[in-house]
Amino acid sequence: MAAHAYRSPACPPSLIAHWKRYFPTMDYDTTYGLSEATVPNCVHLGIENTHKIGAIGRPGFNWETRIVDEAGKDVARGQTGELIVRGNGVMCEYYKNPEATALAIREGWLYTGDMVREDEDGFIYIVDRKKDVIITGGENVFPVEVENFLHTHAAGKDVAAIGFPDERLGEIVAVVVEPVPGREATEAELLEYCAALPKYKRPRKVFFGEVSRNPTGKIEKPKLRKKYTGTEEAFKL
Repeated sequence: MAAHAYRSPACPPSLIAHWKRYFPTMDYDTTYGLSEATVPNCVHLGIENTHKIGAIGRPGFNWETRIVDEAGKDVARGQTGELIVRGNGVMCEYYKNPEATALAIREGWLYTGDMVREDEDGFIYIVDRKKDVIITGGENVFPVEVENFLHTHAAGKDVAAIGFPDERLGEIVAVVVEPVPGREATEAELLEYCAALPKYKRPRKVFFGEVSRNPTGKIEKPKLRKKYTGTEEAFKL
């Protein structure tokens, strides 16, 4: 048997490791796809590549991938950029929306909005959604990195990282933590735990509450931003 993930959110490696402890004989697999590309295997890991858990894999059959910067230029291997894909499954257009189509499809390449990196073996790892990147004091913080780190804390059932407006830094990292039932945690405890992160990635605020997800399992960041910052949009200077 195999477990499958589909596009964002990527399954936290800590969750996969926890699952494998209970089901050691089950195979793990993951595929990446999106509605605009019609199929769920633009990028595929394969059950033979469990040593690469955390990656979404390599381009699937008849698919090409690139990782590009804001100017559409390829980034160096190991650097973070936006994943763009090309293949027979890419949509023709957004219905009656030529402006959105022109932004999404350029010279046959579909711009996914997912920030990724590629390792030395050509395996691709999702870093985060481009629109959710937190810019604090000029440094880019990818929420998934903070979320994956806090998923290793015993008190965290679920975690979401969002940008919180800050007069000096533009925005700071805030986390919404949904505790494990019956397990209490304090803001001070979690902030101390996060001291292992680079200073600019460390959360400055901790909120306790439900981490709302949509039917596909994706964290509903606009709802959380609205609740805790007053606006659904990601804050940018």
